[in-house]
Amino acid sequence: MWANLISWSKKEFSDLPWRRKRSVYGTLVSEIMLQQTTVSTVINHFERFITKYPTLSAIARMSDEEMLLAWKGLGYYRRAKNLKKIAEIIVSDYEDEIPCDLDLLLKINGIGPYTANAIVGIGYDKPALAVDANLERVLARIYGIETPKGPRLQKQILQLFLEKKIIPQRHLSFRELNEALMDLGRTICQSKKAACEICPLKKECQAFKTNKVKQIPVISEEASKKVSHELKLLRIVVKTSEGVMAYKKGQGQWLEGQWEIPTFVISCDDKNFKQYPKAKDEIDFNKLPFIKTGITKYSIENYILTLSVKQWKSFAINGEYEWLKGEEINHLSTSSLKCLEKIK
Repeated sequence: MWANLISWSKKEFSDLPWRRKRSVYGTLVSEIMLQQTTVSTVINHFERFITKYPTLSAIARMSDEEMLLAWKGLGYYRRAKNLKKIAEIIVSDYEDEIPCDLDLLLKINGIGPYTANAIVGIGYDKPALAVDANLERVLARIYGIETPKGPRLQKQILQLFLEKKIIPQRHLSFRELNEALMDLGRTICQSKKAACEICPLKKECQAFKTNKVKQIPVISEEASKKVSHELKLLRIVVKTSEGVMAYKKGQGQWLEGQWEIPTFVISCDDKNFKQYPKAKDEIDFNKLPFIKTGITKYSIENYILTLSVKQWKSFAINGEYEWLKGEEINHLSTSSLKCLEKIK
């Protein structure tokens, strides 16, 4: 059955930039980029990044600030720092050669089980299955596995792989199988919307046959209780001929090392939230323009207030702020840039 799936995948998605000239290095970079980010977002950044930084040595030589700037637009900047650490370790300990051994890969700080299997199975085209949320969902449905989502389900799926029940025919490849399963989960076999009528595996899918597509994978009671917090932020824009007022995020904060416009909390239903200081209550936030963003478990409404320097001073807010101008403005976080774009 895998031949039909792989044929569909190659026809629809072979032009993804990291697949055109597949390499182990390109696989590592693309898989780190794709974590918690959409394919459409990575498409706009991948080629530019590897053209400028074509080797792990090039990444290892980058300063932290250069790395964060190169990563701009991809979000979740911790991944950029992880990639830089990975590059430094491989250059130092493995003579710039990415290991093909799962155990060696898992010893590298920043590489987890999924990324290690992706490097071996996709990068090196060797026997390995990169089980992420997409593969977990797709394979649970195909085999009708009703174990709740999580480590036990992933272990069952990997056991099927080890028993050679999930394996490409001889003339096909592990790389193609991994890529095809990812494509299926990303586009057709989605968690809340499965387009079973056009799925190349519907004849073999146990969940489809038993009308359990919406029930598989099973969500545990504990997981179903997890909530997304509602967060409202005040983003203040102060612009003059000097540039745009901004501050650099400190250690332990979101987007550590990035520049951000002054930001304050209007409200948050997470009582433990302490990323930003509290905004003044006298501002009528409902009359301000706003944009929606999100990060980790927070759904964010960003209300944008434009102030003059004089108005800013009357705000009486302590903090170390600087003026970014010209190309420096591009150093701002993506959410800050979106706020500036909103009020243009």
